Amino acid sequence: MTTALEDTYEAERAGRLLRAERDLLIPLLRSAPDEAFAVRTCCPGWTVRHVVAHCATVLTRVVESRYGEGVFSPESNERDIAECADWPNSRVVDELERRMSEVGPIMAAAKGRLDGIALGEWVHAGDVREAWGKPGAYAGAGLTDALPLLGQHSRSPFSAAAPGLAVHADVDGWDEPLVLGATDGRRPPARYIGDAPTLIRICAGRPLTGTRYELAGATEKELGLFD
Repeated sequence: MTTALEDTYEAERAGRLLRAERDLLIPLLRSAPDEAFAVRTCCPGWTVRHVVAHCATVLTRVVESRYGEGVFSPESNERDIAECADWPNSRVVDELERRMSEVGPIMAAAKGRLDGIALGEWVHAGDVREAWGKPGAYAGAGLTDALPLLGQHSRSPFSAAAPGLAVHADVDGWDEPLVLGATDGRRPPARYIGDAPTLIRICAGRPLTGTRYELAGATEKELGLFD
């Protein structure tokens, strides 16, 4: 079954993606033994516990409107993770569930400025599945919202997209191509052919071992959308 990619902006999309992911990820986290939280992820230096704590504290900052100079920088993220170092894993999971449940209206009111955070949280859920060898990393029903968010984030001034680079992505199982970035007319659009999880991996800078795809007119590094 193919699905058309909806590229029009939808204010509720980010919150809907997070709530859908909450319903899948939280039971997985609650059923895992404590030792599973010590498993290393693809994020350098971070275990599953670090990733979950990062996701929870980022959303807490959004809910509490705690922004400031350097917020969401690597240094800020490490400080946030350290602040809940004494919490049991169950409390970290509780915090993540609560914030994923309540952040949607805040993101909708921000009119796109915070949508990249929702996309990043969804990618981190894939990092957890990947670390635990679970199926569905960077895949599943959430792609219906994640792919349009990816396209919109690629054109956001808050992304790390290469200036002047557009990519036409022919994604397996989707009726319409996904357009990433925007061209300045000096460079022809690049082209990606492959599945959606691999495209997510490329754009999020995740390992590509075992994947198959075609990319012409750009390098994988140029498609990176996150610092």
